[in-house]
Amino acid sequence: MKHVHYSDVPLEQVNMEGARKTMIRWLIAEKDGAPNFAMRMFELEPGGFTPYHAHSWEHENFIVEGKGVLITEDREIPFQPGDVLYVEPQLKHHYKNTGDTVLKFLCLVPLEKTQTTQQTLNPFAAGKANNC
Repeated sequence: MKHVHYSDVPLEQVNMEGARKTMIRWLIAEKDGAPNFAMRMFELEPGGFTPYHAHSWEHENFIVEGKGVLITEDREIPFQPGDVLYVEPQLKHHYKNTGDTVLKFLCLVPLEKTQTTQQTLNPFAAGKANNC
């Protein structure tokens, strides 16, 4: 079990190419004993954005504060606090802060495991890789 205030979880710089003014908190991850999902909080400064990327797992997001836009291959989706976003696997996307305050959102991703080895295939959900 884990019980902490989110502000007590270290805020780390996202060092992935294409990220700007983006930080991450690994709220719950494989390193905490979570076997199936990771919960991260991203914090983007005004003008900040995550890399434009795609991957084999889904994102499930809850917007905590600030405003921004989810940019995909074919559209831009504005969002605000209280909104929920689902980004399906293989969809190219990135998040951009369009406001004048910090954008904070939760991002839940699955830990992908093989049937036979139970080895984690998604290092981005393990709390070990520093990107989105």
